[in-house]
Amino acid sequence: MLIIGIAGGTGSGKTTVVNQILHELPADEVCVISQDSYYNATHNLSYLERTKINFDHPKAIDFELLVSDLNKLRKGEVIQQPVYSFVTHDRTVDTLLTHPRKVVIVEGILIFNNKELRDLFDIKIFVHADTDERLIRRIRRDIEERGRDINEVLTRYQNTLKPMHQQFIEPTKNYADIIIPNDRYNTVAIDIVRTVISNKL
Repeated sequence: MLIIGIAGGTGSGKTTVVNQILHELPADEVCVISQDSYYNATHNLSYLERTKINFDHPKAIDFELLVSDLNKLRKGEVIQQPVYSFVTHDRTVDTLLTHPRKVVIVEGILIFNNKELRDLFDIKIFVHADTDERLIRRIRRDIEERGRDINEVLTRYQNTLKPMHQQFIEPTKNYADIIIPNDRYNTVAIDIVRTVISNKL
């Protein structure tokens, strides 16, 4: 099994890179695990309390469960991946049955922050994008997909996203084996990733 970690700031284009890699592999040989599925369960908090959680801090992630699930997949076991709701800011009662595959892609902004998790990755990729571009993508996504309003998005960006990015995300670029500048469709970078995957498999 090959485990690939894909990190990068919010709106950097991680999903685009994931999809480009998926396009190069047979569907039954790859699965994707999102860090977002592993936000801590917050059933014990009120909705108002949950809205105040700093979701861009490593403490918001259940790294213990994520590491445990990856180790189970590596042993050939099936896992029940959590399902997280950005509407309620909490895990749902649903889970996603996830089978071991030849290639497991783990994507998320904070996945290089935890050493135990980081050490599980055979390939570490960091997707880099211009700050303004990331903000534009984040505004568009949060309004269209998550029902936020513009003031909420901008306030969160200024108070949380930007400082957390500078403190916890940007420095983890140093752990990456490959850095992909995502200001355009990067054919060369994806070709390199595909070659590395093929060689390791």
